[in-house]
Amino acid sequence: MDDNEFLALVATRSGLSSQQATAVTQATLTTLAERIDGGEARDLASQLPAGLRAYAFGASESSDRFGLDVFLARVSGRAGLDGDRARDGVTAVFDVLRDALGPSAYEQAVAQLPAQYADVVDQTAPFIRREG
Repeated sequence: MDDNEFLALVATRSGLSSQQATAVTQATLTTLAERIDGGEARDLASQLPAGLRAYAFGASESSDRFGLDVFLARVSGRAGLDGDRARDGVTAVFDVLRDALGPSAYEQAVAQLPAQYADVVDQTAPFIRREG
C-alpha cells in the first residue's frame, strides 16, 4: 500500500476530505508515536508507506502515558478538526493501519495502548462510519 492509497482509504472510511484525511493521518501517527515506546514507534514507522514514516517516529524512547481523551484532543488540535470528526478520523486511520500492517504487526503496534482505546483500535471489527 502506498501513501496515496492509505490516505484515500482514510478519507473514504472517515468521510473526510482528502486534505482533512491527510491531516488526521499525520496527527494520529504523530500522537501514537508519543504514546508508545520509541522502539515500537520505529518498528511501526518502518512498516508504513514511505511518505508517512516520518510522522510515526517518537521523539523519545519512553512513552507519554495519556488516555484516549488526551489522544483525541491532540489529534483534533493538530488536524484542526472538531472532536467527533477527529474521533472518526482516528478510527479510520487505525482501521487502515490494521489492513496495511496485517494482524500480528498491528497487534504489536497497539499492544501498549490501554483498554480505553478499544473504540478506536478494535483489532477485529470492521470499520463502520458514523452516520450523520
